[in-house]
Amino acid sequence: MARGRSSSARTGSGSPSWISAGSKASAGANSSTQREALGKLAELRRAAEQGQNLAARPQALEEWLGHWLAEIKAHDGTRPSTLRRYREVVTNHLVPVLGKVRLDKLTPLDVERLLAARRKTVSPATLVKIHAVLRVALADAERRDLVPRNVARSVKAPTLAEQERRALTVEEGRALLAVADSDRYEAVFVLGLLMGLRRGEVLGLRWDDVDLAGRTLHVRRALQRVDGALRLVETKTRSSRRPLPIPGLAARALERRRAQQAADRLVAGESWLSTGLVFTTGVGTPVEPRNVNRRFEQLRERAGLSWLRLHDLRHGCATFLLAHGVDPRTVMEILGHTTIRQTMDRYGHALPERLRAAADAMDDALGG
Repeated sequence: MARGRSSSARTGSGSPSWISAGSKASAGANSSTQREALGKLAELRRAAEQGQNLAARPQALEEWLGHWLAEIKAHDGTRPSTLRRYREVVTNHLVPVLGKVRLDKLTPLDVERLLAARRKTVSPATLVKIHAVLRVALADAERRDLVPRNVARSVKAPTLAEQERRALTVEEGRALLAVADSDRYEAVFVLGLLMGLRRGEVLGLRWDDVDLAGRTLHVRRALQRVDGALRLVETKTRSSRRPLPIPGLAARALERRRAQQAADRLVAGESWLSTGLVFTTGVGTPVEPRNVNRRFEQLRERAGLSWLRLHDLRHGCATFLLAHGVDPRTVMEILGHTTIRQTMDRYGHALPERLRAAADAMDDALGG
């Protein structure tokens, strides 16, 4: 009996020691569960305060990106070429690395992990696109209260170092025009160099857009390959849809193009397809853009300009205009840029001659 009392005394109660230990363990477990529940409640409260839709079904980033492409970007006016680039980035880069991560659990560290994983295997330009596409996709998720914040915006965007392209000189421009004289695609290259038109804008021109008598041309659409087929699409921005005066050299090239097309129509006879396009094949169908590039590569070699790209003609146009005193805002309108900063960031290197001329003008005015 004395032993039993001693055992009870050691437990501090009338219950056996094993019952007391079990009760303590149970109380500890309950306390841990309670802390977890309170933590979860606080997390939900913060999410609600940030505007997150708590009723939304949890989904992986892969699922959201599929919905985003098929149900949102495919119907919100996104250009087909842009949508195609989005799909490529999602399929080749975003899904393989982050596809299984829950959308609402995505963190800036996950985005940094994505960029680090792709930095060694893709070009800097592609890395910029990867970050940009994820940022746009998460912005749409944020607007729908599916995520509390856009974590891609919290990660510094990759930088794309500007590659200094060699500028076309006036003499080189003349050499190119000389070898292109009377070529089937002569007017394509002339409009690119003298008027700064993009390849798609040139190939998308209709004769209704061209007033040779009034020497005016309207850029309204572009020829692009969409889902494997050539289609005319509206230009990317409102500023891209622009009226332009036609220089004399360009007007004469367009007149030769019209005569050439009339000859093609006679040869084709009933096989001719009337599209109204300025640049057509021998039977009136749209010109394959890659064929224009191939012909340009042949002509540039003949002119001794193996480094020159077709898009560099547009670059040359801007450089010539700025170097010859045309004000930057006018150059912006000719190129169809949205902002003057866009023009100056790309072509400001052409201004030193004008700056020197301004300094000389001050000497003339005040020095003597």
